[in-house]
Amino acid sequence: METLIVHTATKEELKVVKGIMKALRVKYEESPYKTEYVAKIEKGKADVQAGRTTKISLDEIWK
Repeated sequence: METLIVHTATKEELKVVKGIMKALRVKYEESPYKTEYVAKIEKGKADVQAGRTTKISLDEIWK
């Protein structure tokens, strides 16, 4: 089995892709996460990799 990730630009494209997959009897599942949320997570990962972080000690957290 292969995994395919499809990025549609519009709701119309999404509807067409879903229709084609149903017609071909291809099983698919949709991500429970919104695109904006995933983008924020990816940006956060990139920030960490680039060293754009702030350290906070436990003492500072509980002030």
